[in-house]
Amino acid sequence: MTFKGSSKHRPGYHVAVLASGFVVGGLLNAVARNWLPTGAVKEFLTTGVTPSLGHIDLDLVIFQLGIGPFATDVSLLSLVGVLIAYLIARSLF
Repeated sequence: MTFKGSSKHRPGYHVAVLASGFVVGGLLNAVARNWLPTGAVKEFLTTGVTPSLGHIDLDLVIFQLGIGPFATDVSLLSLVGVLIAYLIARSLF
């Protein structure tokens, strides 16, 4: 017995759309920070939350591996970028 999800696309497709959306949103954020005049609108659109994951050490007998720190900057414009990428992907496929 197999269960079908509500989506016809594989998870990789959704990850690609989400990643491209955050890239587009990051570009929108960078443009807004450089070109919008100082004021409430610029503050509202470009202020973000930056969750981070600290340094992670993996110590195995043969080798050591350190990963991090990893942080993302999520702002209103990055979420707008995700929405734009979703709407484009939905209209194409």
